[in-house]
Amino acid sequence: MLPADVVSSLTRVDVEQASKRIAPYVHRTPILTSSTLDDLIGLEVHFKCENFQRSGAFKMRGAANAVLQLSQAERKKGVITHSSGNHGAALALAGSLSGVPVWVVIPENASSFKRRAIERYGATIVDCGPTLDDRETMVRQVGDETGATFVSPYNDERIVAGQGTAALELIDSVPDLDEVWVPIGGGGLASGCVVALQDSGARVCGAEPELADDAYRSLAVQSIQPALPPITIADGLRTALGTITFGILNAYRMDIRLVSETDIVAAQKLVFECLKIVVEPSSAVPLAALLGRAQDRENSGANGASRVGVILTGGNLEFQSC
Repeated sequence: MLPADVVSSLTRVDVEQASKRIAPYVHRTPILTSSTLDDLIGLEVHFKCENFQRSGAFKMRGAANAVLQLSQAERKKGVITHSSGNHGAALALAGSLSGVPVWVVIPENASSFKRRAIERYGATIVDCGPTLDDRETMVRQVGDETGATFVSPYNDERIVAGQGTAALELIDSVPDLDEVWVPIGGGGLASGCVVALQDSGARVCGAEPELADDAYRSLAVQSIQPALPPITIADGLRTALGTITFGILNAYRMDIRLVSETDIVAAQKLVFECLKIVVEPSSAVPLAALLGRAQDRENSGANGASRVGVILTGGNLEFQSC
């Protein structure tokens, strides 16, 4: 069980309820395997393909769970969030399906592909500067003007519970996993998996870019550290932990492995070649971490987990012709 002093009171029951609540609005995504990747990593690896989720990423789970729990008064005034893309698109789609107006504050350096998705799903886009402070300042300004309810991309219990439903589906399809690996940005997915997998026997492990290692630093010193400049290729992981997600991950004593930009690109290429699917760089971060750990294990001769799950978080990648 989670330690009693964790910031959030969420339990696995909350994730199970979220799973039932959002079932009509989300896909149960497939799980793929590759003997080639198994051989490279030295483990039996099961990839949960949230790149096939509605809106193209796992974020639809949390967004739907949050929108479906709004009061009637909140539904009328709408919701606002900040996002580099995937959460904004997911909230826009969830709002569209539920008749709820949505505003998305998006940084100027966000993917044009993800920006177009947010527009396509009917949200109003508000531009801001590239930093987390820029995002939060603009959210407050627009929220004051519209009366819209803020829905955090990660620091919201409704979001955390919704994201955790991906882990429930994974262990339902593939029982007896030793570990479940996830990338960490704001920590919503990682926290949701921790809550969902309580008493399951599966350890949740995190992976983070070296150029966006705020979660790693935060857990090392046991206080929330600011995000680094948003320059990692893994654009979905450029945010810092929130109070709720930090509380859960810190209490859990989550292990986080850092990976280089070169390793992220190499892992993404392997997913393309071996699984034959499209994933964005953030999705490849856990695979990069597993490949690095496999090399460490080979060098040391140490043994560890044998059966692991990896959540491939999204596939919103723009095609670029030669």
